[in-house]
Amino acid sequence: MSEAVERESMDFDVVIVGAGPAGLAAAIRIKQMAAETGNDVSVVVLEKGSEVGAHILSGAVMDPKAMNELIPDWKEKGCPFETPVTHDTFLVLGQEGSIPLPVFLMPPMLQNHGMYIGSLANVTRWMAKQAEELGVEIYPGFAASDLTYREDGSIKGVIAGVMGIEKNGEQGPNYSPGMELNGKYVLIGEGVRGSLAKKLIKDFKLDKDSQPQKFGIGVKELWQIPAAQHKPGFVQHTFGWPLSNSTGGGTFMYHFGDRYVAIGMVVHLNYKNPWLSPFEEFQRFKHHPDVIKHLKGGERVSYGARAITEGGWQSIPKLTFPGGALIGCSAGFVNLPRIKGSHNAMKTGMLAGEAAFEAVTQGRQGDELKAYSDAFKDSWVAKELKKVRNAKPLWSKFGTFIGIPLTALDLWFATIFGGTLFGTMKHSKTDAKSLEPASKHKKIAYPKPDGVISFDRLTSVAFSFTNHGEDQPPHLKVLDAELQKKSELGIYGGPSNRYCPAGVYEWIEDGKGGQKFQINAQNCVHCKTCDIKDPNQNINWTTPEGGGGPNYPNM
Repeated sequence: MSEAVERESMDFDVVIVGAGPAGLAAAIRIKQMAAETGNDVSVVVLEKGSEVGAHILSGAVMDPKAMNELIPDWKEKGCPFETPVTHDTFLVLGQEGSIPLPVFLMPPMLQNHGMYIGSLANVTRWMAKQAEELGVEIYPGFAASDLTYREDGSIKGVIAGVMGIEKNGEQGPNYSPGMELNGKYVLIGEGVRGSLAKKLIKDFKLDKDSQPQKFGIGVKELWQIPAAQHKPGFVQHTFGWPLSNSTGGGTFMYHFGDRYVAIGMVVHLNYKNPWLSPFEEFQRFKHHPDVIKHLKGGERVSYGARAITEGGWQSIPKLTFPGGALIGCSAGFVNLPRIKGSHNAMKTGMLAGEAAFEAVTQGRQGDELKAYSDAFKDSWVAKELKKVRNAKPLWSKFGTFIGIPLTALDLWFATIFGGTLFGTMKHSKTDAKSLEPASKHKKIAYPKPDGVISFDRLTSVAFSFTNHGEDQPPHLKVLDAELQKKSELGIYGGPSNRYCPAGVYEWIEDGKGGQKFQINAQNCVHCKTCDIKDPNQNINWTTPEGGGGPNYPNM
């Protein structure tokens, strides 16, 4: 429960946390239904970023399926699905060369023709305008940091906009206790590993019948390259080098827009070697001959990182709780083989919005939106995720070079016969428990960045345009400092220094012959990897003041 602080409150029919694809789709759908039926349903969307889109990071090759349903005339209205895919390439990389995979051998689901390349951040900015035109209230810079409850224990709303608490925990001269924004229903669309979703899943035991959620970390850069080497609509995916067979992951590269190249790597966070650095693997990857030729002569214009959900069908928790529901990546609807999730996030937002609208107009509040859960089970999202449900377990169990062909075989079987060759496989353990002691692995010697194609962490963070108030308490909470030193450093070799893509964590000399854990919270790009991968689950990511964090342009 929240501390007893006097706050002003505002009441709405529906409160939505997160102005991502799911939250905005939910808001738009509610208002569309209200307009169609002549009802007045109030909707507010809270966004912790400084503006809508500031914290949105994705590849992104986008499937327009959900947008076609939500806003059929999106082309006429200027939705920034910028560049249609024209060329689809899959490569298996070795250190110096590559083997192309024939696209026609790929299951139809994995082919990208009919998709669009663009900036998901810009798509959400456009969606926000559509929502506001329908009467949705959107409050950027408002971090929802806690929940409010009814007397029966159901979720009533959220506390948002707490500001001015100083590093020592005391109230500063600009202190604001925030506001209670209460609703008949609360939809949680915070994205991957959101702090409120994490609390709701634990408190309401929403995951008691699901497998552990699995995650990856995506590290991405946006480049602008010379016009002569720009190929609008070009898509390249790779797996193999520089990752080992036992480390899951792959890369993407998309040409779109104004001479832009989006390039990135996803590393599955169930890797075992604590010396591995996803950031350094990505920097090394860019020097491959099949990659560097696209970047030479260009310049990096933006950088970012974000965790993604990979557990799929088996890991989806119960979607509803008394008073609200989980939507989008707060529940985890990413299709791992496709490396796509925004269309599924939008559709789940739409389904939850429809259920919330029906409940509000029936005079209900605070109960479970069972209609949302039922609609999801019958939706194309569920059908899509069921088809790929064994992709992650097969990859984890058999490694890249056997797991991927088995996945392709299973997807072809599902496409032709509608079933699966392997039943429903399980995820064996959490990503935190996958990490092994440092003594079992050799240190990895990464090459120094050249400052032209590859870069260091701190230089990269500057290209995420991250900012946090200097005087606020660190939003990254170490629950047991002694455990961190004894185990995270003593047993695992301090992997936080390597899995964090922003240089937040360091083990430094304490002046007494030992080492201390330093947290550079101002560098945090809100990827949530620390909350996922810390071997003892001893780091808790919480929301900083609203407006803090990255400010991604065109990402």
